[in-house]
Amino acid sequence: MATLVSVNVGMPKDVAWQGRTVHTGVWKAPVDGPVMLRRLNLDGDGQGDLAGHGGEQRAVLVYQLDSYRHWSGVFGRDDLTPGSFGENFTVDGLPDDEVCVGDRFRVGAALVEVTQPRVTCYRVGLRLGEPQLPALLVAHHRPGFYLRVLTEGEVRAGDDIVKVADGPQRVTVAEIDALLYLRGHDRDLAARALRIDALSPGWKASLRALLDQPEEHAGNAGLAAVAAPPAWPGFRPLVVTGVHPETADITSLRLAAPDGAPLPAAAAGQFLTVRLGPGLVRSYSLSGSPAGPSYRISVKHEPGGAGSGYLRDHVRPGVLLDTAAPRGTFTLDRSGDPVLLVSAGIGATPLLAMLHDLVERRADRPVWWLHGARDGAGHAFAGEVRALLARLPSTREVICYSHPRPQDRPGTDYTIAGRLDTHVLRGLDLPPPAVAFVCGPAGFMDDVTAALTAAGVSQIHREQFTALATLAPGVRPSAAGPPRSRPGPGPTITFARSGVTAGWSDDDGSVLNLAETCRVPVRWSCRTGVCHTCETGLLSGDIDSDPEPLDPPADGTVLICCARPRTDLVLDL
Repeated sequence: MATLVSVNVGMPKDVAWQGRTVHTGVWKAPVDGPVMLRRLNLDGDGQGDLAGHGGEQRAVLVYQLDSYRHWSGVFGRDDLTPGSFGENFTVDGLPDDEVCVGDRFRVGAALVEVTQPRVTCYRVGLRLGEPQLPALLVAHHRPGFYLRVLTEGEVRAGDDIVKVADGPQRVTVAEIDALLYLRGHDRDLAARALRIDALSPGWKASLRALLDQPEEHAGNAGLAAVAAPPAWPGFRPLVVTGVHPETADITSLRLAAPDGAPLPAAAAGQFLTVRLGPGLVRSYSLSGSPAGPSYRISVKHEPGGAGSGYLRDHVRPGVLLDTAAPRGTFTLDRSGDPVLLVSAGIGATPLLAMLHDLVERRADRPVWWLHGARDGAGHAFAGEVRALLARLPSTREVICYSHPRPQDRPGTDYTIAGRLDTHVLRGLDLPPPAVAFVCGPAGFMDDVTAALTAAGVSQIHREQFTALATLAPGVRPSAAGPPRSRPGPGPTITFARSGVTAGWSDDDGSVLNLAETCRVPVRWSCRTGVCHTCETGLLSGDIDSDPEPLDPPADGTVLICCARPRTDLVLDL
């Protein structure tokens, strides 16, 4: 029989960390006497980041005295006291390699159920001053686990912890943790784990992604989207064979191999990255047939835009452009579900490639083309889209002009006068089992995503042309300013989406640290090669990893929290 040794609570607070402020609830302290355990929390307890911790599925975090003894030996420390690992229940017994997801226990007057392992993030390392701890918790098979509260009641230190039901499938906490985070993902074990009703929805989604991942694709689809390996490493010259104006400010370029050989097929929705000059690297969605012998990209000319300006002023047929292979995970699925292609302005380009793909594969799934433009003069690809839709058996087209011209014909050129927004989408009777692909300005995508979700569409994929917003869990935002380049004595690193070039210094420690120094928007959580949140496309160059990721990223990508440049790098960041 296990014992509840200590009940630990703590409210979130601000702490200083690497020159920043982190809001975190990882500091917990023992409580004397009875504490009420409620559906979402212990009385007196709170979490600083509810996206990663807390909630019904993660109401109580459990950690074991045996693991305390283990880490005391590993780190040579004698100062580890209950609550040091951010846990609510410090227990004697209940080892991770014996407790199974779905097990139920009576603790005091409460009834609880095991839902998932701890999701390790940097804050447990911050709490103990051991930055590598998030990776070590997984590598040493000692993550701890979360409980869901089935029956509320008082608990106190000294209570017996009595098992009242075994979880189905008998998959231990340590097994399911290793299944997601370590190399060698056992598909049979993943299928078994998915049959456990108690497993939290987030973990179920990750395991389904692992099962859906093609076996020939490297990477960990449970943590980050994966795609086929890039068709060639680094950059290769492609020749411009055609330049075609689509509107006054959108131009399409046709690129081919200089020797005339067919180019490798792309996946519908992917993008090309072109190197236009030193430090001038830009990415543009493929807008034509992904299986054709050549590639087409379509570029909007932005006022003051260095990349689009260079293409407008210098690129003509016969010019060679250094080009990286097609990349990206915003790609058309192969299901038979209805597909919604929703775009505004130049956001139509990756969806147009998907439309070409649907026609070429003679797909019989229903296809909805929903597009917003200012007016007919700014409506790129209108004739091409209509010709493609006419070749499919089940389609619907809705075109919204926010400011139609007098010569724009309602019912012919456009469907609705006004923006493609929540009001329009609510009136379309969208099919809930549909798969939606959305591309356009960030605000447009946020509005469309909310409307689609309200309509019951759950499979929503988005593509953003610019750098993604920073994701730094718990870190208080600060007015840092725009991204900035920086010289350095080592290899040159180009952050393509941000338009920043920086020189490496060994003092940087990792590419992630360098990116933060240059104010490049970055996304991370563990900072030790576990969670893959920082997985980023490596367009060219070679890296070393320190520490080594627990599970390697997909081909053509790197975990920037571990990466150190061996050569000059170009990153899709």
